[in-house]
Amino acid sequence: MRRRPPPHPTGPEGHRSRGPVPGRAAGRRGPAARVLAFALALGTVLSLLAAGPALAAGYRYWSFWDGAGGPWAYATQGPSLARPADGSVQGFRFAVSKDAADQAARPRSPADFAAVCGSTDPVAGRKRVALVVDFGVPADAPAGDAPPQDAPRTACAQVAPDATTAEALAAVAKPLRYNSAALLCAISGYPKQGCGEPMADAPAATGSPSAAPSSTTSSSTASPGGGPSAGLLAGIAAVAALAAAGVWQSRRRNR
Repeated sequence: MRRRPPPHPTGPEGHRSRGPVPGRAAGRRGPAARVLAFALALGTVLSLLAAGPALAAGYRYWSFWDGAGGPWAYATQGPSLARPADGSVQGFRFAVSKDAADQAARPRSPADFAAVCGSTDPVAGRKRVALVVDFGVPADAPAGDAPPQDAPRTACAQVAPDATTAEALAAVAKPLRYNSAALLCAISGYPKQGCGEPMADAPAATGSPSAAPSSTTSSSTASPGGGPSAGLLAGIAAVAALAAAGVWQSRRRNR
């Protein structure tokens, strides 16, 4: 009687079960797979950067300045918190500029208390605060709006000893407009609309008139011509090169 050979070991579904391939650890990726995974991850990062929010180069806003030391200094508190002493000088400038002490546009009139309040006699129980309000230049005005006057406006506010700069400003330059975050948006009704909106290509302004911004939006991936930037194109090329290298490695190993 002919003996039947023993059956081959099979899996639960009746198929031959295969053990691990000699020389390769289970679950371990080859070089080609790792290169392709890296290329995919890099491509994802570049896509997120390309779709990211625009980065503002500056803002159209009212900056707040303190002239106590003579030259204008960027205020470290908002006007609703600052409580100037008698004899203080406070300044405001509307412009398109960066929100930084060394790059924001300063008031174009000097911080001179005597020039503003010299003719205002002191009153018992009140303090005098010299205010300089610079409405800026037409190039920085929002579309359809214009500065109420060319030269900065000065006024001497006589207010209570504990009054804030915002209260002193309201005494001489109404109407004021604030947003929900208590950001000062308009002085004497200017500008009519808008409040600290981000701008593209804002100039590094000083006391001199600033140039008009080139546009109202900015993108971290846009070039001056409106197409993708050189950095983004280089990144895409790098992803393509890595993917091609991965495919070449894979084919080489399969030969």
